[in-house]
Amino acid sequence: MDVRIYYEDTDAGGVVYHANYIKYMERARTEYFRSHGFFVSELAANGFLFPVVRLEMDFKAPALHDDLISVTTSPTRIGGSSVTLRQKISRQNDGKLLTEGLVTLACMGPTLKARRIPLEIREMLEAEMENAA
Repeated sequence: MDVRIYYEDTDAGGVVYHANYIKYMERARTEYFRSHGFFVSELAANGFLFPVVRLEMDFKAPALHDDLISVTTSPTRIGGSSVTLRQKISRQNDGKLLTEGLVTLACMGPTLKARRIPLEIREMLEAEMENAA
């Protein structure tokens, strides 16, 4: 997913405010699942919620006002009721890695109790991991 950095995304020095990277990653995860035919709103309506339960981020270099960045998403681990995704944010014009993170999502039902990841999502994630290897 591509994101243009606007003035509103930056601090007084023109550098992207650190919390905004989490927003870009959230949007990219939503678009990742959408690109595979899974819509977050439909999953929620069917009783499948995927809240973030763990987030690790490394900030390598800053994104600046007017940069065009790319956010990539790929699965790294699939458990019974959780999935860990690696997300990378790079600047498009030079390919420089700006931020990298591991995000773990838990699959939960409406009562916020863990439940198994739906089979079709699990199969898609497994195929993505195989293709990346």
